[in-house]
Amino acid sequence: MALYTHHLPVGKRQEVEEIKADAGKYALVALVDMYGIPAAQLQQIRRNLRGSAKLKMTRNTLIEHAFQEIGGDMLKLGEHLSGHSAIIFTNENPFRLFKKLEKTKTKMAAKPGEKAPEDIVVAKGPTSFRPGPIVGELQQAGIPAAIEAGKVKIRETKTVVRKGEPISARLAAVLAKLEIKPMDVGLILQAAFFEGSVYEPSVLAIDEDLIISQMILAGQQAFNLSVNAAIPTAETMVPIITRAVREARGLAIDASVYEKDVIDGIIGRAHRESAALQTLVGGSQTN
Repeated sequence: MALYTHHLPVGKRQEVEEIKADAGKYALVALVDMYGIPAAQLQQIRRNLRGSAKLKMTRNTLIEHAFQEIGGDMLKLGEHLSGHSAIIFTNENPFRLFKKLEKTKTKMAAKPGEKAPEDIVVAKGPTSFRPGPIVGELQQAGIPAAIEAGKVKIRETKTVVRKGEPISARLAAVLAKLEIKPMDVGLILQAAFFEGSVYEPSVLAIDEDLIISQMILAGQQAFNLSVNAAIPTAETMVPIITRAVREARGLAIDASVYEKDVIDGIIGRAHRESAALQTLVGGSQTN
């Protein structure tokens, strides 16, 4: 990032100073990309963030100025400055901020030239279209279509564009008519600076349900290990003692150790063995 030394007009200098002041006031400073967000949605996002975060829109060059003047580790955040950036200031941790920003996103139709965020798949089945030019439009966009029972039907499920590939104007028009909205529009986190470290989206995009299930599994495995290895803890003391008593009783019965706590088990085993022997002898005599 280049260092700017030329004089700034009063208005722009004021914006730079505001950025620097907020960066010192809040625990977290983040860069977000605002490209393609409609004005109405942007106003809704502002309302959703009110009270928990401050969104500041300004020129990238002024953000760059401010980060240069702050210096230190803040320069690492400036490396992620690109596109239509804005700044978010908040006292929340970066994981909470990322989750909140994800909730601001809505699905919108693709524009020609935009890259597919995921594989875009058109499912087979009937549509609401009557026979007409739409059949040719679908076919030209690579979607197999035919007329059945007076309706246009897509004959087979088709992946029309792969993740990361550009969406053609022809395909964008067809997807809009099919009401397929593949684009996530909202504040896209570029990076967040928190407690001396820069967090990128790939680190913050965690599956909470998966993490919780892994923690539950780890707890169960640790519990079983503690019991099986006879490592006493507050949680495993009772099952360890219960297991030890059960095994000691089984050993005493097998070894015919005549103690008051196992005599009933020994007698019960002798009775079962006697009954089994009688059955065996009786069967032999019958034969």
